[in-house]
Amino acid sequence: KQWYQRRVAITAGILIKKTGDGSKKFRGAWDSIHVVEVQEKGAGRNAHYKLISTVMLWLHNSRPESGTMDLGGSLSRQAEKDAPVTDMSSHIVNIGQMVEKMENSIRSTLDTIYFGRTRDIMNETRSLVDLKGKEKMDKVNRQLATALAEKNKKSAQ
Repeated sequence: KQWYQRRVAITAGILIKKTGDGSKKFRGAWDSIHVVEVQEKGAGRNAHYKLISTVMLWLHNSRPESGTMDLGGSLSRQAEKDAPVTDMSSHIVNIGQMVEKMENSIRSTLDTIYFGRTRDIMNETRSLVDLKGKEKMDKVNRQLATALAEKNKKSAQ
C-alpha cells in the first residue's frame, strides 16, 4: 500500500542474462534482476534511489578429470543512495552505477560463498591421490614420526 502513496519519479526493472553454451564442457546461466525506485527530493535537484537485486546462478560441469557437478542458487541484496540530479539523463547514470556496483558485489559474494565453499568441500571429500599413493605417503609419515621420536629420545638422554 505504501508503494502507491510515495511520490515516485521512476520505477524500472533491469534484466541481465548471461549463458554459457557448453562449448568447454561447462554450461550455466547468470540471471540478474534489478528493480530500482527513484524518489525526487528537494525540488528535483536530488533523488533517492532504492535498488533491489536478485541473481540466480546455475552451473553444470562435466569434465572427465573432475567429474560431474551441478551448482545453483540465488542471492538478493538491497542498496540505497542519494545523488544529485541535473536532468533526466542523470538518473540513467546514477542507476547504471548502482547496478554495476551491485553486480560486482554479488559476483564477489557468490565467488566467496558458492565457489570458495564448494571448492573447500570438494577438496575435503575428494582425494587427488590414488589409494596406493596415499598408503605410501602414510607409510613415509609413520617412518618419519618413528625416526623423530627415536632422535628426541636419544637427545633427551
